[in-house]
Amino acid sequence: MRSLEGVAESPLSTVLNLTLQEEKYNLTLKEGNYGPRFYGWLFECHGFWHNVALIVPSALFVLYLGFQARKSFTKLTHGRSYIMISYYGCLWLVSLLNLAWCSLQAWECTPEKAVAWNVLSLFTTSGMLFLEVSLVAFLLQGNYASGLEALTRTFVVSGLIIGLDLLLKVIYLFGFGVPLFIDNNDQSHRVKWGLWVVHKLVLTAVYGFILFMYHSKWRERLPARPAFYKYITIMCCLNALALFACGLTGNGAGFGFWLYGLTMIFYHAFYLPLLYITFLSDFFQEEDLHLENVYYSEMKDAGFFDADWE
Repeated sequence: MRSLEGVAESPLSTVLNLTLQEEKYNLTLKEGNYGPRFYGWLFECHGFWHNVALIVPSALFVLYLGFQARKSFTKLTHGRSYIMISYYGCLWLVSLLNLAWCSLQAWECTPEKAVAWNVLSLFTTSGMLFLEVSLVAFLLQGNYASGLEALTRTFVVSGLIIGLDLLLKVIYLFGFGVPLFIDNNDQSHRVKWGLWVVHKLVLTAVYGFILFMYHSKWRERLPARPAFYKYITIMCCLNALALFACGLTGNGAGFGFWLYGLTMIFYHAFYLPLLYITFLSDFFQEEDLHLENVYYSEMKDAGFFDADWE
């Protein structure tokens, strides 16, 4: 009987031992091996291509700012433009926040990181919206908006709008439990998508109004730069597309959810470079042209070009 019991129990004990060994192995992988962590960070949640499409452009833009930092700082110091210095500093801060947001997409699908993800998303989206609103506020001040007074007006108006927007998001997010920044399994959350519809509708209306001004008799009140017009056109189309996607998703359409994700990728990956090209790169190029004109005048006064006239 004992031998039969031993034969009968040995397979069971073997299975238990193998199960325990497998659990220990999996625990070791989670604690000590970075392979599974890297795989989950890059491939899980929204998928590989979604994460790469966010991380690569954001990282490249931060690297570009880093390579140009010394040269840009020198130009800003000599230019002494409060508006440009402030925007450049805000752009650096928001770019780093956006890079962190794009790199930590796995937090969105991790319940233990829900609070950290919501806080990071709040700061990132508020920072980017601050740049949007402040640039629009600056444009609406007209062609001659410059100096400390214009900067103060711009930042006060933008700060009030962003503060109100941030307060409402905090109330809905932490007070009512509306998952504003978690988009993996809540396509039919009508309250959430209703809030995003209102948010995108306001932005679309503002950009549409500025486009209307460009084609009306009030056009002379706006800065006469084609780059600003292109910027407003792009942002109006992007927000209108996001508005349409939020409306579809709120009604349970899977295509709307996919389209909304696509607009989010374009916004977080390319908005900050678009802002830089529109508002800051011209300033740096103008400084280069100004320095070239100064050097040319000095050389001309010194007689370097007298031989060309002989």
